[in-house]
Amino acid sequence: MRPLARPPDAAAASFLSAPFAPLEALEVQFAVLGIPHGIPYAVRNIAPSVCDAPRAIRERSARFGRMLAHHDFDLGGALLEPGPLRLADCGDVPADPYDLPGSAQRATAAVRRILERGAMPIVLGGDDSTTALALRAFEGHGPLHVLQIDAHLDYRDEVDGIREGYSSPMRRAAEMPWVRRIVHCGQRGAGSARPADLRDSLARGNAVVTARELRARGVERALAEFPPGERYYVAFDCDGMDPSVMPGTSAPLPGGLQFYEAVDLLVGLARRGRVAGINFAEHYPSLDVNGITALAIVRLIVNLLGAILGGRQ
Repeated sequence: MRPLARPPDAAAASFLSAPFAPLEALEVQFAVLGIPHGIPYAVRNIAPSVCDAPRAIRERSARFGRMLAHHDFDLGGALLEPGPLRLADCGDVPADPYDLPGSAQRATAAVRRILERGAMPIVLGGDDSTTALALRAFEGHGPLHVLQIDAHLDYRDEVDGIREGYSSPMRRAAEMPWVRRIVHCGQRGAGSARPADLRDSLARGNAVVTARELRARGVERALAEFPPGERYYVAFDCDGMDPSVMPGTSAPLPGGLQFYEAVDLLVGLARRGRVAGINFAEHYPSLDVNGITALAIVRLIVNLLGAILGGRQ
């Protein structure tokens, strides 16, 4: 039987130098999982540069694995100050180019296994189609309020007959009974969404906080959309950030979130209730500049872990 996940090559770095652990034996609080492959629109999308993102993020994180006991000025202390970091890296979900539906099912099953073991999944994609694959695993682990950080709405019903592609993960999420509400945050410019897609999302009860509105009214404008004491999931598309922060993405647009705006959103959710999971998508290492995008992802995860371990959750 094909494993749900397997470690990268022996020489590959793990996330924050955490130990690799099989899904069946997790005894941790946080579990990193790579889902490099999603649902492609065409043959050329089966293995684009975005599939290399989990490796790039792990490699960029390695030096910080040696600094977990050092003072972190973002956290106001060391990440290890509350105690040992109960983090494991579960490796990547393998994909079969001849069985893409089966590969997608394995991705969902791998995230579900993490949840069954009582850990919080930290998913490294992969294009945006991997977001819905991760969210499907939360059946029986909801309800969830979803924060989508993205330049685009991702609410298309289908593209060329494909309903699971990277333009549709929020539409698919909205159909999941355990997803109570979606807050789209960081939208700007033009993307694949048609006016009807925006109307459909708002009619469903979701909210939109554009990048311009967030800049004008502050992070609290978005956090106010989340009822306190609930479970939250973060769907993080790298193009939601300003290209000065995350240049390594396929559809950069000026005017995106700045680094500390994103940090304050994640920390604010951790203070408000329980962050049940997070996934990152649309990081293209081939388009990155000096590994800045991978570095920003690492630092966002560290800030989120610090907020959770600091006793606020």
